[in-house]
Amino acid sequence: MRSHVAARASSRCLHRAKPPSYVVIQVAQNATVSQASSSYGAPGYDADIPPPSILSKPTASQNRSRYDPDMFWRKVRPFRNVNATEFLSTRWQRQFKVNTQAKLEAFINEAVPEVLPPSKDPKQRHIRTKGDFIDDIIQGMPKAGMNIGLTPYFLSIIDWTNPLGDPVLRQCLPQKSLQLPDHPMSMLDSLSEKADSPFEGLVHRYPHKILFLAATTCPSYCVGCTRSYAVGPHTDLVNKSRPRQGRRAWQRAFDYIHEHPEIADVVVSGGDTYELQPEHLREIAESLFAIPHINRFRFATRGLSFMPMRILDPQDGWARAVIDITRKGRELGKEVAVHTQFNHPHEISWVTEEAARLLFKEGVIVRNQTVLGRGINDNVETMGALIRGLADINFKPYYVYQADMVQFTEHMRTPLSTILRLEKELRGTIAGHCIPHFVVDLPGGGGKRLAQSYERYENGVAEYISPVLKYKSEKPDVYKYYDPLA
Repeated sequence: MRSHVAARASSRCLHRAKPPSYVVIQVAQNATVSQASSSYGAPGYDADIPPPSILSKPTASQNRSRYDPDMFWRKVRPFRNVNATEFLSTRWQRQFKVNTQAKLEAFINEAVPEVLPPSKDPKQRHIRTKGDFIDDIIQGMPKAGMNIGLTPYFLSIIDWTNPLGDPVLRQCLPQKSLQLPDHPMSMLDSLSEKADSPFEGLVHRYPHKILFLAATTCPSYCVGCTRSYAVGPHTDLVNKSRPRQGRRAWQRAFDYIHEHPEIADVVVSGGDTYELQPEHLREIAESLFAIPHINRFRFATRGLSFMPMRILDPQDGWARAVIDITRKGRELGKEVAVHTQFNHPHEISWVTEEAARLLFKEGVIVRNQTVLGRGINDNVETMGALIRGLADINFKPYYVYQADMVQFTEHMRTPLSTILRLEKELRGTIAGHCIPHFVVDLPGGGGKRLAQSYERYENGVAEYISPVLKYKSEKPDVYKYYDPLA
């Protein structure tokens, strides 16, 4: 499994991980903290992992620096002195996350030039300096439904020389200049998951499928999170209704699944299953394998985009657990898969490629579920490049979702006409088995429908019927999706 990673050094040198400069800056501003590493509350750990051999391998055909097997993160000023041993360590990535306003301000102060290139977006043309940019983010944070939480890896793939035009940054940092008033029909729980929950942590919407929420946190947080009502720390606007976690809560879910023989398919999600320890993955898998009528299940994670080095890290057992579970599933005739989320081609680096190569070699099925976002991937060129890039690393393009009508995310949404146009123009230009389904997950719990399957689409309102959910009532309900008003 680890043939692509150099053998671990025999000498074991215990020392504190070297903090990136933005941590030192933050600590210097806080007289109550005496050591940089203590601001993260992390003790010293074994950091003698040698740089992986993939640094010397040619990988992708694309001619971009992030695809070359170099230390691309050093192009970002706060990471200019971070070596491969540190950056490719999962523990280092977790230890030096940017998850407070102070850390974020310190990072931006070092990463961003004093004067910014002019924005192409009229709403941001007044932002010309680093100070303007910082103010825009700080003022946007209280108006967001999610807290900030960014891995160094995800920070490293943002173009900090031109942050206003960066599509990765738009996904993870709130910007007041972009935020819009909520649509009158938007809701915090826009998919009405709570209404389909027999109890906290379980959603039973489809007759034969269950959604099992096994975690309430993520490696990084997205501005447009569908499950912002329950995921991550509380915010100024959202008091999170996090389901109980742990073995007792999980056992209640397993008991429910066992008592409903019509259920054949389980989505293990959260939050993010990257937050689960390897032993937790194995425990969940063994419980599901033991239920005779469960034929398939998948682990949902955006970790492959946020922190792909975890798959390659010899000190971490997450990938090994998934591989072992997949093999056992094959022996039992039950499908196991990983469902992930990449929204832009820039999220695919050579680290991603190596992680994908390992998973593919070991027989792990990976499917991708992209979310369509305004200013992120809402044009044919970007979406086409993303779909092709994912197919090239054997991540199956599975869904492109219309952005949900979640409160505090209105600026992320596009009209339904955008997703219809993207499918029309892309279908036929990419191999059919690589084309994802372009879908709307209907507000109010109507479930997923092909975007083009609307009954009526007039004046910015699309109407859908979901026959798969007829079991809920004698007559199928009509579900409506509303275009953004601005």
